Amino acid sequence: MLELPLSRDAHAPLQILCLGAHSDDLEIGCGGTILRLTRFYPAAAVRWIVFSAAGDQRRDEARAGAARFLAAAAAQQIVVEDFRESFFPFTGEQIKEYFERLKSGPHPDLVFTHHRFDLHQDHKLLGELTWNTFRSSMILEYEIPKWDGDLGAPNCYVRLPDDVAEEKIRAICETFASQRAKHWFTADTFRSLMRLRGVESNARFAEAFYARKLVLG
Repeated sequence: MLELPLSRDAHAPLQILCLGAHSDDLEIGCGGTILRLTRFYPAAAVRWIVFSAAGDQRRDEARAGAARFLAAAAAQQIVVEDFRESFFPFTGEQIKEYFERLKSGPHPDLVFTHHRFDLHQDHKLLGELTWNTFRSSMILEYEIPKWDGDLGAPNCYVRLPDDVAEEKIRAICETFASQRAKHWFTADTFRSLMRLRGVESNARFAEAFYARKLVLG
């Protein structure tokens, strides 16, 4: 389990990079953890990058969601790109070049990205490119519940207080109005996954991640 706070001064700068294929991925996958991190580390600086948000409404939702979850961050950079949804592997060269440009930014202490075995092709590509690009950062791969049924056995957990879990659910449901007609986009979907991961980590609620490689100093 990843016990927050991390083993560093709460007032030390913490560089966080958040990578999401689509509008709402980051909020669903690691929103609760981001809320906890930015509140405990008041000097945290977060780069939040959404690679695809088709249409004006989805772009507006992506920016609104990021702003809501990063409200406590000392610095935030929110970027919404326009790569074609569901076609990432076929534009892989351009996305790879984009990752190379990310290297010129602040070196991230912590990177949140998609699970490399996620069955959505866009998610999978971002997970793979993250590992190609940020070899000296701590990388946590988050999970997204979906029709594909690819939830697995994560090995890293972040326990969430009840109020943080409920704030995450409320923020997602209020922000992403374009998704409300989808049968899976409900408060009980998000609450049940956090509850299940809480059971696995001896807590009420938690978010779970895949930590492929950890180096303990």
